[in-house]
Amino acid sequence: MRLLPLIGATYFMVAGGPYGIEDIIGEAGYGRALLLLLIIPILWSLPTSLMVGELASALPEEGGYYCWVRRALGPFWGFQEAWLSLAASVFDMAIYPVLFVTYLSRIAPNLTAGSRGTLWALAVVLLCAVWNLRGAKSVGEGSVGMFAVLLAPFVVLIATGFWKGLMGHAHVLTLLRTPVVAPSFAGAVSVALWNYMGWDNASTIAQEVEAPQRNYPRAMLISAALVAVTYIVPLAAVALAGVPASQFSTGAWTDAARSILGGGVLGTALVFTIVIGGMLNGAGMFNALMLSYARVPYALAKDGLLPRFLTRTTQATPTRAPVPWASVVVCAVAWALALRLSFERLISIDLVLYGASLMLEFVALVVLRVREPSLKRPFRIPGGLPAAIAAGVGPAMLIAFALYAAHDKRVGPLPALTFAALVAAAGPLAYLLARLAFRDRSTQC
Repeated sequence: MRLLPLIGATYFMVAGGPYGIEDIIGEAGYGRALLLLLIIPILWSLPTSLMVGELASALPEEGGYYCWVRRALGPFWGFQEAWLSLAASVFDMAIYPVLFVTYLSRIAPNLTAGSRGTLWALAVVLLCAVWNLRGAKSVGEGSVGMFAVLLAPFVVLIATGFWKGLMGHAHVLTLLRTPVVAPSFAGAVSVALWNYMGWDNASTIAQEVEAPQRNYPRAMLISAALVAVTYIVPLAAVALAGVPASQFSTGAWTDAARSILGGGVLGTALVFTIVIGGMLNGAGMFNALMLSYARVPYALAKDGLLPRFLTRTTQATPTRAPVPWASVVVCAVAWALALRLSFERLISIDLVLYGASLMLEFVALVVLRVREPSLKRPFRIPGGLPAAIAAGVGPAMLIAFALYAAHDKRVGPLPALTFAALVAAAGPLAYLLARLAFRDRSTQC
C-alpha cells in the first residue's frame, strides 16, 4: 500500500466524510458544534496522530499498537491493549452497517423495514469481508475511490449553501447563537470524539505498507487535516444557508439538501447522491476498519495467545501481500452479532474501551522514550520527553469527559459505563486463560 491509498484507508478509519456529525449539530447547535469540531482536532487528533506517526515509523509491525504496548510494558499489558481494542471494535464496527441502513431508509424505507434492515447490515459485513480478502492494497485503493464519490455531492451542497447564505445576507453570529430545542452538550462531545477517533487503526497493517517509516507520519497529518476540513466546511455551508440546527439527527444531510435546493430535479438528484454517499460512508468505514482490526487477532495468534488457526493467510503474490483470512472471518462473525444495539449505546461503550486502549498507547510512547532512547525513530514528536508526556494530556481529559457523559446510558439493566468496565475487567482473566491454553507456544512479536 502506497501513500495515497494509506491516506484513503486512514481517512475512512476515522471519518468517511461529513456523515456522522449530524447529531453534533442537532444536540449542540451550530456555534458549539463548530467550536467542538475546531478544538477537538487540536486536543485529540493532532497529538494522537503525532503519537501514531512516531511509534508506527519506529516499530512498523503487523499488529501495530498491540506490539508497541507489548514492547514497552510487557506481554500482559500488550494483551490488555489488544483486548480493549477488539472489545471496542465489536461495538464500533456495528455502527457502520447501521449507518448504511439509516441512509438507505431515507430513499427506500420499505427495503429497510423490520428485519430487512438487519439483512442489509449483514450484507455489508459479508461484502466487506470478501473485499478484505483481496488485501490491503485493494481496500486502500477502494477507499480513495469512495472518498471521491461520497464527497462529490457535498461540493454541490457547500457551493449552494454558501451562495444562498451570501445572497441572502446571512447573519452569521445570529445563526451560530441560535439554540436547539433539546440541547445535549455532553452527547455532542461524545459524538464529536467518536467522529475524530481511530488514528491508530492504520498501524496494524504496517508490514503491508510501502516505506512505513516515511509514509505513516505523512498519512497521519494529511488525513487529520482532511477530516477536519470535511467536517467543518459542510457545517458552515448549511449554517449560512439557514437550515435549522434542530433539524439535524443521524441521516439528516438529505433533509438539508432538500431545504437548500428544494424538491426540483436538482434537489432530488442531490438528495439521491447524498444517500448513496451515506451508504458508501458506512460500507467504506467498515471495510477500512476490518482491514485494521483483523490484524490484531492474527498478531495475538502468532504470539501464542490465540488459536493457531487465526494465523492462516492467503497465498502471497507479487502484487498482493498475504491476508489473514481466518482472522477476517472470525472478526466479521463477532461484529455481526452486535448489529441490533442502538447508536448512542454503541458510541458510549466504544468510547470507554477505545479510550482505555489509547491511553496505554500514550504510556507506551513515554516508556519507550525512557527505556529505548536509541531506538531509531524516523519521525518523533518534537520537544523531547516533556512533549511526549504532554501529548497524552488532551486525549486523557477528553476521555475523562466521555466517561462522565456515558453515566446515563444503559445496556439492558446495566449502565453503559458499568458494562464497559466489566468488559475491560475481563481482560486479565482472558490473558490468564490464554497463557494456560497456549503455554507451549513461543512469542514472536
